[in-house]
Amino acid sequence: MSETELPARIEALLHAMPPVAALQPRLAELEDDRCCLHAPLSANVNDKNCAFGGSLVSLMTLAGWGLATAWLERRGIKAEVYVADSQVKYRVPLYDDLDACAVFAEPPDADAVLRELREGKHASFRIQSEVRRGDGRVATSMESRYVAVVSDRIGPE
Repeated sequence: MSETELPARIEALLHAMPPVAALQPRLAELEDDRCCLHAPLSANVNDKNCAFGGSLVSLMTLAGWGLATAWLERRGIKAEVYVADSQVKYRVPLYDDLDACAVFAEPPDADAVLRELREGKHASFRIQSEVRRGDGRVATSMESRYVAVVSDRIGPE
């Protein structure tokens, strides 16, 4: 897959999931070490007229998923990516559109990832995500662990 096709593929995968499509996410940036998603506040507002906590976590989770998925695809590694665990901190309310960015906590080692997957193990990625307010303050942050596994079966049997 070419570098120009990859962002469209990631965004299409996001929008193929009905709950994700409801968030109205848009891929804002996709680099080898960074993935950012944008979603309008109007589609993610709570009863206090600020961003819904579930939307904040979802968008950060999806940004991390997009980062790991694109990193693997750029290296020709066919694997499924899942979030394994996360720790979220809600710091201040967000009254702006949601802009979630994810980065690797430590750069992945492509050789080690490929070796683990070839041995039938899962590869693990530590990813940090955050949503900032328009004034630059961090509204929400999350530390997550994602795993990649080789699977020839997707979905329920």
